Amino acid sequence: MEAILALEDGRIFRGRSFGAVGERGGEVVFNTSMTGYQEILTDPSYRGQIVTMTCPEIGNYGVNAFDEESRKPQVEGFVVREISEIHSNWRSRKDLPQYLKENDIIGISEVDTRAITRHIRSRGVLRGIVSTIDHDDGNLLRKARALPALISQDLVGRVSCRAPYLKRTTAGELWDGTPLRRRRSRFRVVAYDFGMKEHILTRLAEVGCRVTVVPAGTPAHEVLSMQPSGVFLSNGPGDPEILGDIVRNVQMLLGRVPVFGICLGHQILGMAYGGRTYKLKFGHRGGNHPVMNLASRRVEITAQNHGYAVEADSLPADIEVTHVNLNDGTVEGMRHRTLPAFSVQYHPESSPGPHDAGYLFDEFARLMTATTGPSTRGDADPAPAGSEPSDEPVVEPAARQDRPVRGQAG
Repeated sequence: MEAILALEDGRIFRGRSFGAVGERGGEVVFNTSMTGYQEILTDPSYRGQIVTMTCPEIGNYGVNAFDEESRKPQVEGFVVREISEIHSNWRSRKDLPQYLKENDIIGISEVDTRAITRHIRSRGVLRGIVSTIDHDDGNLLRKARALPALISQDLVGRVSCRAPYLKRTTAGELWDGTPLRRRRSRFRVVAYDFGMKEHILTRLAEVGCRVTVVPAGTPAHEVLSMQPSGVFLSNGPGDPEILGDIVRNVQMLLGRVPVFGICLGHQILGMAYGGRTYKLKFGHRGGNHPVMNLASRRVEITAQNHGYAVEADSLPADIEVTHVNLNDGTVEGMRHRTLPAFSVQYHPESSPGPHDAGYLFDEFARLMTATTGPSTRGDADPAPAGSEPSDEPVVEPAARQDRPVRGQAG
C-alpha cells in the first residue's frame, strides 16, 4: 500500500506503508540511533511528533516485552528507509509492522530518509502529514499547514499519569527477563511525571529510591507533605514555556528538598531559576551525542531527545553550567551553587543509548544523603529476589492505567 509523507513547505515523499492504515500529523523530527527503536517509539517525549530514523534498516530484531518505556507507542508516525519484516532475536515476540498495526501507528518505508534529514537540518523541524488513505498532494499540504503549532499544545497533560502511584520495586527485570536483586529503599523520592520513561524509575530504584510518582500538576505543598528525601523532575514532550504553573511549583520546592531534573525537567528547573528556554532548529535526538563534563573535562557519549534548550546567558549568577554539548555548545547540565538542585538535558538512564552518564543517579543519592539523609520513616523489608514487581496506587487503582510494570504487557 502506498504511503505519503507531506511536509508543510511542499516537500513530498512517497513510500510503502507498514503498520496501521490511516492518517496522522505532527512535527517531523529525526533520530540518529542505530538501535533502540522500540524504546524510541514508546518514549512519551515523542508525543506529537513523526520520527524519522537515520539508520537505513530498522526492525531486524523485532519487538519484545522488556524494552517499552510506556504502555504503548507514543509517536504520531514512523519513517524508515527499509523495514525488516523478517526479524531474528531470541527475545523477540513479534515483528515491528505487526506491533505498529496493533497500536494504530502509521509507518512509511522506502523513502529517502537521508534527504528528509538533510532537509530538516537545513529548514528546521516542520509540520507534516503521513497518510495511507489520501494520495492527493494538495490535500495533504493543506492539512500539514493547518496542524497546530507545538507551542499551542499541552502535550504533558496528555502523557502524565492521572493519579499518584507508588513504585515499590527496586529494579524490575533485566533485559533478559531475570529479576534483579532487590534491596531496602533508603530514600523516599517524589517524581513528577511529565512523560516519565519507565527506565528512569528503574535507575532511581537501583540507587535505593522508593518512588512516588505524581501527576504533572501536583501542587508543591502536596509533594512536601509526603516528606520526601528528594524530588525528581522527569522528561516529557512539548514546549516548556507553556508550563508556568509547573514552574511555580518547582520554585516553591527549591531550597526545601534536593531536586534532580532530566530533559524537560532540566528545562523546567532552568525556568524556575529565572532562566529562559528556546527552540532548537532541529533538536538533539539519538544515542551518540558528545557532551563535555566541565568539572572532570571528560567527554560523555549521551542519549538525547529534545527540541528545546536552556539559554545560558539567561541564567542567574548562582547557577553553574556543568555540561555542554560539543556539537553546538548548548547547555547540557547545570547546578545551583548553594541549593541542592541539579539537572541534565540528556538522558543518563540511556534506554536506548550508552551508559556513560549513569553516575548521575548516584550523585542524586549522595545529594539526598548529604542534605536530608536516608529516610527514617521505615520501609517494609523488600520482597525476596525473584518475586513479582508490585506497583501500588497511592490514591486509587486507576492511578496505574497509564503505567504498567516494566516488562509486563500494557
